[in-house]
Amino acid sequence: MLKTFAELTTPLVADACVRLGVPLRPAPPGIAAVVPGHRLAGRALPVRHYGSVDIFLEALTDAGPGDILVIDNGGRLDEACVGDLMALEAKAAGLSGLVIWGLHRDTPELVEIGLPVFSYGRCAPGPVRLAEREADALVSARFGDHLITAGDVVLGDADGVLFVPADRAAEVLETARSIRETEREQARRIRAGDTLRRQTSFDDYLARRAADPAYTFRQHLRRVGGAVEE
Repeated sequence: MLKTFAELTTPLVADACVRLGVPLRPAPPGIAAVVPGHRLAGRALPVRHYGSVDIFLEALTDAGPGDILVIDNGGRLDEACVGDLMALEAKAAGLSGLVIWGLHRDTPELVEIGLPVFSYGRCAPGPVRLAEREADALVSARFGDHLITAGDVVLGDADGVLFVPADRAAEVLETARSIRETEREQARRIRAGDTLRRQTSFDDYLARRAADPAYTFRQHLRRVGGAVEE
């Protein structure tokens, strides 16, 4: 999955989801890689955190090669729920990364370990609470407004994290690749002096919109074969 995603970006994937009518499920703004430049792509391995790492160790017993641990810590900003030992354990289990709806700690060690970790940021204190575990603690994870299961894949880069249904992932990535090629050609032409306004026949769009106020730029882009927005 990471190899397939290698030449794509989350903005391209997001545009592909919109174009295909696949529900758009981004992680909340602010979730970012501990190490700038790190990327991840793989099947979601969901888990909910209640204050103890035992839930993570239990989740890893069902991990497959390349899975990504998706950790629901409720978006809390008062504790870190993952540090160096869990990152090392996840790496030893063959995971390709961790995505945390919350905070991490042991930042220098995480940088040294090299496993991609995405979170809201760093926090020195770990949890001192121990909440009651829910029945579906290893079945799904809340991540912002979204419920993530093993039926999802996770894609992350410098622009954030997206969750895509696994059964639509190949289609989404292929459409993202097509959008990328269109945008690359448009960018090449802009650099060569052919403005985006000329490429998209923007004057024609303005004339059509004047005649029909319901005519949108997205409709126009579909007609002329452009890719700027979805």
